[in-house]
Amino acid sequence: MADDNIAARWRSWSPQLLSVLRIVTAFLFIQFGTAKLFVFPGPIAPGAGPLPLGSLLGIAGLIETVGGSFLLLGLLTRPVAFIVAGEMAVAYFHSHAPNGFWPLLNGGHGAVLFCFVWLYFSAAGPGAWGLDVVLGRTRGARAASLAGP
Repeated sequence: MADDNIAARWRSWSPQLLSVLRIVTAFLFIQFGTAKLFVFPGPIAPGAGPLPLGSLLGIAGLIETVGGSFLLLGLLTRPVAFIVAGEMAVAYFHSHAPNGFWPLLNGGHGAVLFCFVWLYFSAAGPGAWGLDVVLGRTRGARAASLAGP
């Protein structure tokens, strides 16, 4: 059956697509940190400048920029993903949840989504592509990436 073959081939791309999800999510995540620290690609709030590094938002920006960069590269993926998932949980309960229950209304939907995506990566690892795979830090990932689709 041709449909079974197509489905099997599509499933075989799972490790590569996991890496694509990690890379795209990290790229988006880094922008929150750089906006807080360097006002790049723009300010986190209209008219705001760089946030003080010692402030709560400055520390969050540092975690997002450094942690996001590690995740973009797939370096120390599991522990870094766990740390940034925790940071996003704190961000949600500290900054968003006090403004109401619904994440769409309290502005916390991004924090919730980032939290659970990073929590998943803390268990799943980097996927087929990443420095963890190249350095042999992920059991079985190097073999999966070499096998291809």
